[in-house]
Amino acid sequence: MLRPIPIALVFLAQPPAPAFRADLDAGHYLKVLGEAEARLRQNPSDAAAWAAKSQALSSLQRFTEARAAADRAVALKPGLADALLARGLARAGEAIRQRDLSGLRGALGAMDDLRAATAADSTLAPAWMSLGLAYEMLPGLLGGSTKKALNCADQLRRVAPARGNLLQALILVEEDKWREAEASFSRALAQAPQDPEVVGQWLDALDRRPAKKALGEAGKNARLLVEAPRLLPGIRTRARGVAAVSDAYLHGGRPDLAWQVAQDHLAQVDAPSLLRLQLGKVAAVSGLHRPEGLAALDQALREPLEGGSSGYPGAWWRKGQILQGLGRKDEARLAAQESLKLDPKHRGARELLEKLGQD
Repeated sequence: MLRPIPIALVFLAQPPAPAFRADLDAGHYLKVLGEAEARLRQNPSDAAAWAAKSQALSSLQRFTEARAAADRAVALKPGLADALLARGLARAGEAIRQRDLSGLRGALGAMDDLRAATAADSTLAPAWMSLGLAYEMLPGLLGGSTKKALNCADQLRRVAPARGNLLQALILVEEDKWREAEASFSRALAQAPQDPEVVGQWLDALDRRPAKKALGEAGKNARLLVEAPRLLPGIRTRARGVAAVSDAYLHGGRPDLAWQVAQDHLAQVDAPSLLRLQLGKVAAVSGLHRPEGLAALDQALREPLEGGSSGYPGAWWRKGQILQGLGRKDEARLAAQESLKLDPKHRGARELLEKLGQD
């Protein structure tokens, strides 16, 4: 499955990248959205602003709006790499959400856009990352292959060494080659211990099947509990990194520490809304601090949400889980329904509704 990842670094021998790329790389999606819309009010024909707006909207899970903005960017400037990337990410997001034949066609269109983006600007790191993941995830009949994916990792390493090693590691995980993947992760972490994407993907990989097969359940839990505090200092002001450390504690069997690390860093991070989502997740999964987790989710749902893999549908789903745990079944049912209004195919919300119907 293609997972859009907003990444951008500058290759020294090339002209300066558009100003939006640095904020997209840092995950400042609401800032990018606001600045892009301000520029568009002054100049509705600003293709770079439309492209930036689209990428921010994709990261906020607003794929229909992202696609419209990307189409506008491409129409204004067909060869603009950032516009092609934006349309590729929006198409990929739509495809993942649709989960049907029309989604498959969207995934193919996304690959075309990502290839065109890398051809237009070989330094555009997120295009190489997303194209490499697409090549690895899609079957050969649709143009994917591990060889092509690894070539993207090689190309990305020239622009952003740590991200290139990260992409290689993710590909090797999909190929069930844990030891080789671990070596690539180690190189990426040595090069960029402060990069929340590198840290997060490594900790996530430690909880996936190849790691569990190589280390055993107890072994992977022990490794998560070692890696979480080791990596925390480098990313303690980055919400995505702190959430990943919290998840590592949660999946390693220490939900108390998962809650504590998210709570302790809430006032320090660049996107507090993501840690409020994380607090809701910990409460929903573990049963700890349910009233506080519910309050954190309510606040996240009242305020602009800075991206996150689950977004507002996930927040409503976690709220429903907590309400169910508190015995407030009618409210839990309403929360699950709110999740499905935003994402009609949200699996967790559907399962929650089914379970509530059986109670």
